[in-house]
Amino acid sequence: MAMDKLDKKRILIKIGTNTLTKETNHISRGKIEDIGRQISELKNEYEFIIVSSGAIAVAKQFVKLESNGKEINVKQALAAIGQPHLMRIFQENFRELGLLTSQCLLTYGDFEREKSKQNIVNTINVLLANKYIPIINENDTVSTDEIQFGDNDKLAALTGILLDVDLVIFASNTNGIYTKESILNNKKKTIREVSDISKLQKEVSDIKSSLGSGGMQSKIDAAAILLNKNIETWFVNGIEDNFIINALNDKVEFTKIK
Repeated sequence: MAMDKLDKKRILIKIGTNTLTKETNHISRGKIEDIGRQISELKNEYEFIIVSSGAIAVAKQFVKLESNGKEINVKQALAAIGQPHLMRIFQENFRELGLLTSQCLLTYGDFEREKSKQNIVNTINVLLANKYIPIINENDTVSTDEIQFGDNDKLAALTGILLDVDLVIFASNTNGIYTKESILNNKKKTIREVSDISKLQKEVSDIKSSLGSGGMQSKIDAAAILLNKNIETWFVNGIEDNFIINALNDKVEFTKIK
């Protein structure tokens, strides 16, 4: 039997590659520590689930692979090398803060099978009840969806719905979603709150991020999936220190979709 959600508010944080690297070519241990420190401060009021990209970026720090002619296979191989390193960095930094971590690798196929979905819910509820933070990534060695279709954004949305979260925070390298006009004028202005996704679609610039495979469009597509299930979505600048606490206290500019 599935364990019920705890009485705490449940937040899913999706961390993109650009956030984890702080827009460099290396995973930032300082950023992972920043995320852990905030979770540690908030853990009495909230329970956290993390969807983290970055396995390929970690591997690129260590290795350069010979290609067999298919770039996608090289990326899958890099993900296989990078994923244990990524988890180790999370585990080491979080452990120093007294936080326990666990790894969950999912594929989009898992969301299409009722039995798999129930297993995910049951497992993650047990982890959360025992104060383990689930760190979720796509299983890139068996599935190429994240590599091809957008930096775990859709995975975060589907996971958020499956686990009945109260809020999904997408951490990227912008202060939320900017109006198109302000981007063109180089005076970036954040759209603070919106309930109509179609209005956002008109504002989105189709610029993709440098390291991640997403971009703002895949995040808005994910937000539309969440909005359809009445789950609030925030777009926050994850590169800034203390970004979760600052957003919860409304101390920074970010976009709310509710």
